[in-house]
Amino acid sequence: MEHIFDVVVVGCGVAGLSAAATAAEHGLKVAVLERATREERGGQSRWTEAYLRMKSLDEVSDDFEAHLSENAGPYNDPDFIGEMSGPRASWSQGARSLAIPDPDLIAGFAERVPATIKWLQTLGVKFDFLPTQFLTKTQPRLLPVGGGAALVEALAAHAEKLGVDFFYETTARRLIVDEAGEIQGVKAQQAGIGSLRFIGKVVLASGGFEGSPEMMTKYIGPRSVYLRPVCKGGYFNKGEGIEMALAAGAGPSGEFGSYHAEPVDPRSGVSEPSVFIFPYGILVNKDGQRFTDEAPGTVDAYYERVTRRIYEQREGIAYVILDQRVKDVPNYRLAIRTDQPAIEADSMEALAGKLDIPADALLRTVAGYNGACGHDGQYDALRLDGVRTSGLNPPKSNWALPLDKGPFMAYPIISSNVFTFGGLKVNTDAQVLDTDGNIMPNLYAAGETVGMYYTNYTGATSVLKGMVFGRAAGDHLGEHARAAAASAR
Repeated sequence: MEHIFDVVVVGCGVAGLSAAATAAEHGLKVAVLERATREERGGQSRWTEAYLRMKSLDEVSDDFEAHLSENAGPYNDPDFIGEMSGPRASWSQGARSLAIPDPDLIAGFAERVPATIKWLQTLGVKFDFLPTQFLTKTQPRLLPVGGGAALVEALAAHAEKLGVDFFYETTARRLIVDEAGEIQGVKAQQAGIGSLRFIGKVVLASGGFEGSPEMMTKYIGPRSVYLRPVCKGGYFNKGEGIEMALAAGAGPSGEFGSYHAEPVDPRSGVSEPSVFIFPYGILVNKDGQRFTDEAPGTVDAYYERVTRRIYEQREGIAYVILDQRVKDVPNYRLAIRTDQPAIEADSMEALAGKLDIPADALLRTVAGYNGACGHDGQYDALRLDGVRTSGLNPPKSNWALPLDKGPFMAYPIISSNVFTFGGLKVNTDAQVLDTDGNIMPNLYAAGETVGMYYTNYTGATSVLKGMVFGRAAGDHLGEHARAAAASAR
């Protein structure tokens, strides 16, 4: 069975919905393919709080472009980077095909953010600087009231009103490519129907590959068995959009061997059962040993780096050990999102037994830590206070108070996989580029299907990335259709 549309969007999160709604605003006939049911639509977007790295409704954070640029791939060839400061037409093939976001992409991303927020406001989405999970932070974070679910519902309602056709329980499998190598549509599979062909220009907005054990093992390695998606929406992201585009010659971008890490309680099944309280205690592994500085800086800026150290431990798990002092931290419960209770014991030895870690090792670790505490600075739970350990390896740089006020508490922590970093290379109009840096006609990408991040995630930019590049794809499709119609007259 064949369906003919102007635009076929793969994925129903904020990226796909932004593309679909924008293309429909231009009068185009649009289809959205979504592997989930209508009730489950939205992918990870539905589950996220949707933090936005903005200092006001019309301004991104001061470090927005700088942070993205500084984390756009380590050790890039300086000659290529030098070329990229000039006009793209002057770049060599090597510069054009680098698997990193081009400088104009990052600048264009930042530039489009305010207009995207204004557009969402016209759809009824409200934004505010609401409380976050971070008790200490360096960056402002604007939030949509109602989180990602509010974005999904507003965008979907707008798309439906404009006549966008939704095909639920429909999974895109591969691109349809003609003899000239141009994209003509996608082949898909629909539950209860079978194979379908959707003809039209294609927008891939189907997320990363955090829900694919095969791709996770292929790119991130066999230890990825100790990772899990941060929310149930992540299980829908199985990487087909990325794979089908790469098979058609698309260029890669982003760090395929990495992902956005967030510390969560493995006992919990709620969305993002995060545990950000570790700066006020110590982290120990299954051998009862500390392995990292728990408080190198504000938690919003450093939690990912600490979480990656947790993932490196045996079986990818650690435990934050706390005492009753944590309850003196103002609003400390905001930093604990899990629905599971702390594991408690009257003595450190008894706590070790409940955690199934060697008691003698834990007792030595805690004694060594306590003896190194209380040096320099004036304790202040809500700012970097410089109260650090002395003579301890690894050190603790802030909030280093002894653990001596029982009963003692612990939470298990693993690294969740919020989303994968590897994806497709696009230009500022969200057009997919091939492995030589050339535009692939009729193919666009948005959201986490686009590869942009390396090493350290630029926090609170992923939802913005989805909406901005989804809207960019829809606008370019509309402008291209108008130009084609004008030339045909």
